Amino acid sequence: MRAHASALVQWAWLGAAVGVACGAASAAFLLLLDAATRFRDGHELIIYTLPLAGLVIGAVYERWGEPIKGGNNLIIDGIHEDQPQIPLRMAPMVLVGTVLTHLFGGSAGREGTAVQMGGSLADAIAHRFRVTRQTRRQLLAAGIAGGFGSVFGTPIAGVIFGLEVVVVGRLEYDALVPALVASVVGDQVTRRLGVVHTAYPQVSAVGLDLPVLGKIVLVGVAMALVTIAFVELTHALKSLLERRVARLPVRMFLGGAVIVVLWKLVGTSEYLGLGVPTIVRAFSDPELVPWAFALKLLFTAITLSAGFLGGEVTPLFFVGATLGSVAARLLGLPIELGAGVGLAAVFGAAANTPLALSVMAVELLGANVLPHVAIVCVIAFLLSGHRGIYPSQRLERHKHGGALERPMSLREMRARGKTDD
Repeated sequence: MRAHASALVQWAWLGAAVGVACGAASAAFLLLLDAATRFRDGHELIIYTLPLAGLVIGAVYERWGEPIKGGNNLIIDGIHEDQPQIPLRMAPMVLVGTVLTHLFGGSAGREGTAVQMGGSLADAIAHRFRVTRQTRRQLLAAGIAGGFGSVFGTPIAGVIFGLEVVVVGRLEYDALVPALVASVVGDQVTRRLGVVHTAYPQVSAVGLDLPVLGKIVLVGVAMALVTIAFVELTHALKSLLERRVARLPVRMFLGGAVIVVLWKLVGTSEYLGLGVPTIVRAFSDPELVPWAFALKLLFTAITLSAGFLGGEVTPLFFVGATLGSVAARLLGLPIELGAGVGLAAVFGAAANTPLALSVMAVELLGANVLPHVAIVCVIAFLLSGHRGIYPSQRLERHKHGGALERPMSLREMRARGKTDD
């Protein structure tokens, strides 16, 4: 009993330390990101310099970023393997790199930055207090939870994400206490430092009778297909660029140039940056263009494949919400319901975290989105196969049942051609 109490106290105070660090980092990041977005929106000529920004960011990362180039995958690998400390420089470098990506017009999100800041700060705390290997693993998961929960204002989803993202289809319950404390504390610190999160429309209740269920299943299939398209396009573009262009700064210059050309072709800045206004509009605008999801998918895949910094969550919120809105119009569902379930499902499938994103939808949109969002998230997760945006995620069992011969990463599954097994 005394040993359990001692462990609980240790988890709590270490989790709180991680939470404070994550919350402060997320607050600084979000405030800078908001300033960068407002400046870009008011001075659109700056978008023309995105290729030059890519050249500079790429040169800095090529010179000083080699130990941290794994990004989110470096954090996940640190949980699974006994690796050296994740360099603390990851936090400031990814923060500045992401803010610059948004300032100059790249299409990226926030989650990757928050997770990398949280993971590197958590590992610094773990090494400062010389904790055991097992406790270090737990603190890395807590760093993921604290970063995710604080940057989106969804502390419960943050906890579950930190536990769910490590191994596909399994929750890392041994990290529950530090992850819970880190996510809740991180969220509170971020809010108290002046951050105001986006208020999404609340979804009205819709009965789940047989016709509605059939339509919801179709929406889930659509979300799975667009998830596959995003993951495969991003992987193909990144592989192509790395094969054909050896230098990161040049890849980023070329990617930035393509984004500028596409921006001029579509004639709107709607697909640059986070795209939050369009996400909110997807809940109520019946005139939303049907191809908005495809354009945002393309802008984001090019931005991230070229090497620009940021995450996938908010762009995939955009993709899912706009696709869900259009699908709802076609199927005769309320568009707010279609947008709500889509918002969660595409990233949930791409990150292999359907439970976390179902809970996140409730935190953002209200409980009326259940059970519809859970059904769509699970269908998209199952149908998207053994692929995802985090190649270092481990898989111990097939999504459809049956143990693997041994645990392996999604990266290895892809190399073996088993993404659809």
